[in-house]
Amino acid sequence: MSKFAFVAFFTFAIRVGTPAQTATNPLLPSPTGQTTDTQQTLGSPTATGQLPVQLPTRVDPTVITNVPPGQDLADYQRDLQQQQQRQMAVRQTPAPTPESDIEFQEFVANALGTGLPIFGHNLFDNVPSTFAPLDRVQVTPDYMIGPGDELIIRAWGQINVDYRAPVYRDGAIYIPKVGVVNVAGIRYEELHDFLVAEIGRVFKNFQLSVTMGRLRSVQVFVVGQVKKPGSYTVSSLSSLVDALFASGGPSNRGSVRRIQLKRDGKIVTTFDLYDLIVTGDKSKDAKLLPGDVIYVPPVGPLVALAGSVNNAAIFELKDNTTLGDVLGYGGGLTNTADGDHVVVERIDERRVRRAHEFPLTQEGLARQLQDGDVIRALRISSKFENAVTLRGNVAVPGRYPWHQGMRVHDLVRERAFLVTDEYWKRQNQLAVDARAGEFRLSGGDLKNDVKRLSSEINWDYAVIQRFNPRDLTPHLLPFNLGKAIEGSDQDNLPLQPNDVITIFSQADLQVPIGEQSKFVRLEGELKEAGVYEIHPGETLRQLITRLGGFTPQAYLFGSEFTRESTRVDQQAQLDQYVNTLDQSVQRNAAAAAYMGDAAAAAKTQSDADRAMVDRMKGLKATGRIVLELKPNATGIDALPDLVLEDGDRLLVPFRPATVNVIGSVYTSGAFIFKPGKSVADYLRLAGGPSRGSDKAREFVVRADGSTVGRQQQSLLTGRNFDSLRLMPGDTIVVPAKLDRGAALRAFRDWATIFGQLGLAAGGIRTLFP
Repeated sequence: MSKFAFVAFFTFAIRVGTPAQTATNPLLPSPTGQTTDTQQTLGSPTATGQLPVQLPTRVDPTVITNVPPGQDLADYQRDLQQQQQRQMAVRQTPAPTPESDIEFQEFVANALGTGLPIFGHNLFDNVPSTFAPLDRVQVTPDYMIGPGDELIIRAWGQINVDYRAPVYRDGAIYIPKVGVVNVAGIRYEELHDFLVAEIGRVFKNFQLSVTMGRLRSVQVFVVGQVKKPGSYTVSSLSSLVDALFASGGPSNRGSVRRIQLKRDGKIVTTFDLYDLIVTGDKSKDAKLLPGDVIYVPPVGPLVALAGSVNNAAIFELKDNTTLGDVLGYGGGLTNTADGDHVVVERIDERRVRRAHEFPLTQEGLARQLQDGDVIRALRISSKFENAVTLRGNVAVPGRYPWHQGMRVHDLVRERAFLVTDEYWKRQNQLAVDARAGEFRLSGGDLKNDVKRLSSEINWDYAVIQRFNPRDLTPHLLPFNLGKAIEGSDQDNLPLQPNDVITIFSQADLQVPIGEQSKFVRLEGELKEAGVYEIHPGETLRQLITRLGGFTPQAYLFGSEFTRESTRVDQQAQLDQYVNTLDQSVQRNAAAAAYMGDAAAAAKTQSDADRAMVDRMKGLKATGRIVLELKPNATGIDALPDLVLEDGDRLLVPFRPATVNVIGSVYTSGAFIFKPGKSVADYLRLAGGPSRGSDKAREFVVRADGSTVGRQQQSLLTGRNFDSLRLMPGDTIVVPAKLDRGAALRAFRDWATIFGQLGLAAGGIRTLFP
């Protein structure tokens, strides 16, 4: 074989990778066909980017010919081979087993009630299982050329060269048309001028470009207290830190502050990971050479830092490490830490434990720590030295500075200070009309918006809560808020630091009814309908008199008077009634399953009962109070002398022209009222009761909200229900017959139900559509 052919063959072998030049993976076959658990591969602790393709299956890189534009064939083939090796390693490398805590970690957990990590070890928590190669990064100017490197030489002019030159074991390269040139020991920054001078001995008038191709690998050993000790084949650009990452870093029992790089039996450098983590200093890191040994000794003395610090952890000590040093490692105290002192729990002479206080002064921070110390930074007390707290129904609740001689009036200077922000927010609420862009309220919202926008202040009672430092008990000092603001000596009490002043609204503590502000809403046929504030003890008759009475169209008999407190009571009764009915229906449904041949019919009836109960669950009480007016009542004197409450509402309609008939009739609807017509007359107009109607329980809901049932009319008055004469706005209800529903038969006196619970006409139509 000629010399040129030998060189060409050797260059091809270097490009595609040979067992001697290719970094190996611990789980891939070795050149001898064996697998090894000590030889590792390393390029860089940080991936340099994705490789050109993702191969779904293993292929032979040497037969790839579809090279992307602008990329060298050998580079592309080598990248594919390296990618396959990394994919195989990821698939075959088992998940690492978590390390167990060391004894000092367990000791600290028992002392503090919580575990702490060892500082610096989280740097190696997410180290990738494989690393990208370093043969594509820029080398430093002081990089020494050596065997295993590859030079990319391009020359043009009198000589034309485009060649990848491997550095052989003897340190020489071969350049076509030039010959062998020894480049070992040449620094990269000197390489260009050196080759120009060497080629210039043969050729003149040429230009030269030389860059690094693939870099050589070196073998190093990582031993001692590391997670994955062994032999590592690394890039010639790798450093001590790179190899440390490849090994997974120090184990929990290994030192992170005394990592040694040994070469030819001598210590080249001692690296402290704290310098890198705390200050970003990597100056003690060193480049690796073949045969280097990285040794991680056992961990040194340890202390724990916990409490109000930014980074609580277990720290390794070096000689003369002080409290200030460790606080610096932990990122310093938090902004809520007590700046006076820290507590140090110390093991004295490996025999007893003692607690000490180290002041956070210059002298205290300079005190040296000992192996096994547990430092606790305390949290500052929540106590204020010169503040009082104002809370409750006030504009701006919060803490306010206290000063000597301060009184209630100094804190609440005027009544406007008690108007809450909620009041102003609700006062300023406006609705936007999307069509015209104007600020409007809908008709339904408008009448409800004129009301009290915030709770009223309880002017008669406020309280100071004061803590007694001697017996550690709270004391209450009540005062009259209104008089305190006016400066009354009796109520304008002096304040002390940490006092809590509470301002109540009338909703918080109900005041006597005579002192409460009340608003009622009057609607319909009144001369001055609207929302009005009523005087203490004012009655309905007195209010209507004050406002001028009714219009000529007023139909007093149909007046609807509702009260919120009554509505709440009625709704509670209704809910209780419906719940009792629901339980009865459920019991009957369960019993129907054991009725044999009659089970199907019983289930049908149970389903009907269930549907009725579901409709009743939707009923809402109105809070209506029957005013017991005569059908032909007119004028203010017809009204009862009823004392008004906050939230009362009176609606006086105009005289309607119809009578309603609903329920189990052939034609439900509204029929024109004619004086003197009776129940029987309007039932005939509706076609009469239909089949399945319960005629015995027909009832009338009067326009004034009262009810009259067929049974009630005959038992109490002895009069015929059919001859009952109706008034405008009355409603005749014919319920459905409940023959077999035992659950509902006990609760089918509808007249009583509607009369007692104040249900609206809409509820009637829901039950009897």
